Amino acid sequence: MPEDLAAARRTSWLVPAGLIALSFVPLLAGGIRLTELTGGAEITQANARFFAAPAPVVAHIVAVSVYSAVGAFQFAPRFRRRRRGWHRAAGRALVGFGLVAALSGLWMTAFAELPPGDDGLLSVFRWVAGTAMLGSLVLGFVAVRRGEVRRHRAWMMRAYAIGAGAGTQAVTQGVWIAAAGEPDHLTRALLLGAAWAINAAVAEAIIRRRGWRVSAA
Repeated sequence: MPEDLAAARRTSWLVPAGLIALSFVPLLAGGIRLTELTGGAEITQANARFFAAPAPVVAHIVAVSVYSAVGAFQFAPRFRRRRRGWHRAAGRALVGFGLVAALSGLWMTAFAELPPGDDGLLSVFRWVAGTAMLGSLVLGFVAVRRGEVRRHRAWMMRAYAIGAGAGTQAVTQGVWIAAAGEPDHLTRALLLGAAWAINAAVAEAIIRRRGWRVSAA
């Protein structure tokens, strides 16, 4: 029995550990960008657009980093059950960080200077993902305020899946580059969009399997 309990404890940490591992590349890239913006790095053609409007960039990086890393622990069932107070407090904070991440991402899509290839189809994907994340967070928060736990869990899982899209994007792009070299603008847009689609599909499969699927109304 003790061995079974120890195995269950180890298994319960596999999901959050996997989510943090998935977010490692985006977290590292975000840390490098923050260091660049706050450490007085030389302004070049490649990073000038970030220095032109650093506030939303910093807000997005910090918000996404906290949302991805801390949010992963919300998927550890034993940890969540044993620390319900932490779960609620962290959940409230994560809604705030998630909203900042979604809104800053949408702001940059609408107003920031975009590099070649980031307009057009990729901008559409970013609008869809950002709006979906924003809506999922709001619906999840409203649901828990009403005591609708299943609906809350479903919407929060959808929001996290979208927020973790950068990690899957690192995988889709990495696989493509390893197999076929650097993608052109259209292929890159499709690879990034595919990553969000993969995360959304996985989230919906889990929601269906656990019986959390409910309508938005």
